[in-house]
Amino acid sequence: MRRGEGLVLRGRSWYLDARINGQRYAVRLGKNISRSVAGELASVKRAAILKGEAGIGKKRKDCTFDKVKEAYLVWMSTNTRPRTQRVYTQQLTQLSHSFAGKLLSQISPFDIERHKHRRVEAGARVVANRELSRLKALFNAAIRWGLFEGANPVAGVKPLEESEGRLRFLEYAEEAHLLKVAPPIVQDIIVLGVNTGIRISAEGLGLQWADVDFSRNLLRVPAAYAKNGQTRTIPLNSRARDVLARRKEQSRSTFVFSKPNGQPYKSMDKHLAKAVQQAGLSGTGISLHSLRHTFASRLVMSGADLRTIQECGGWSDLSLVQRYSHLSASHKTSALERIAGEFHNGIHNSPVSGEVVHLAERRVSV
Repeated sequence: MRRGEGLVLRGRSWYLDARINGQRYAVRLGKNISRSVAGELASVKRAAILKGEAGIGKKRKDCTFDKVKEAYLVWMSTNTRPRTQRVYTQQLTQLSHSFAGKLLSQISPFDIERHKHRRVEAGARVVANRELSRLKALFNAAIRWGLFEGANPVAGVKPLEESEGRLRFLEYAEEAHLLKVAPPIVQDIIVLGVNTGIRISAEGLGLQWADVDFSRNLLRVPAAYAKNGQTRTIPLNSRARDVLARRKEQSRSTFVFSKPNGQPYKSMDKHLAKAVQQAGLSGTGISLHSLRHTFASRLVMSGADLRTIQECGGWSDLSLVQRYSHLSASHKTSALERIAGEFHNGIHNSPVSGEVVHLAERRVSV
C-alpha cells in the first residue's frame, strides 16, 4: 500500500482517501493504472468535490423577500396573538422599505447594517433591534420551510446597545391628577391597570364579560391574550370591582371596553397621552405600561411577597418581578426616616434622664 496526498493503493486499485473541509471522502479512481494517472484523476475528483460544496453547478433554493414575507404573515395569523400580529406587521413593513424586490441571497450583512443606520437616523433605535430580530426569524423560517438554502445574514449583525430604561410608575398624587382630567373610559383603564396589573394593550382591551366572575371577585386573563401563554386569574379589590360593576350595568357589548358600535378598542395610547398632557405630566414618561409598573410597586410597598406578585401579574420569571417592583422615592425616604426616628426614640427612652445611650450598646432581648 502506498500513500501520498490522499492517494491510497489497495490491491491493484487506487483510491482518493482524504478529508476535504473536515469531511472524509473515499473515492475509487481505477484499477491497474499508474500512480501518476491516479494523481491526475484524484485532482479532478478533488475539484468536483470542492465545486459541489461551494454550490457551483448546483442551484440552491432561493426566493424573494416579498414571497417569504407573505408566507410569514400567514404563519403569524395562525400562531400569534392579534396584538403581536400588529407589531410584527409594522416591523415587516419597515423591513420591506429596505429589502422589497430582493432575493434572500442578495441580502448581505452590509445591507442589514444600512437598514439599521436608516432606522437610527429616523430616531427608532430600539425599534431597529426588534426589526433585526424579525428579519432573523424570517430567514430562519424560510430555511425551515425549505424556501431558502444559505446562511442567515442577520447572525453576523450586532444589535444596537439598549439601556434598561426607566420603569416609570405613578405616585398617588399623579394618579389623582390623571383621574381628574381623563375621560371616563381612560379613568376606568387607569383604575383597572393599577389595581390588577393587567397588560392593557395585550390583555385588557380584549377582555370580555365572560372573563369577569363577580360572584368570586376574580378576573380571568385567557391564555390566548396572556404574554406567557398561560391563563391566570386575578383577585379583584374593591376599586377594580366597582369599575367593572359600573361598566357592566352600562354595557351593551360582550367586551368590557367597547366603542359605541360594540367593538373593542385597538389602542388606548393616544387617549392616555392626551390625559397626561392635560394633567401637566407631559415628558414624565407615563404610558399604559406605567400602570403595570405601579401595580407591582404598590404591592411591594404594601408588603406582598414577590411570588404572589408574580402570579397575579403573570410574569414568567421571578427576576422580572424584582426588576419591576422597585420602590418609590417617597417610600424610600419614609423608610430612611424611620432610622432617624429610632435614634430619637433611643435617646428619649434612655434609663437615665439626659444620658445618651448608643443603640448598639443597649442589651436587646430576642
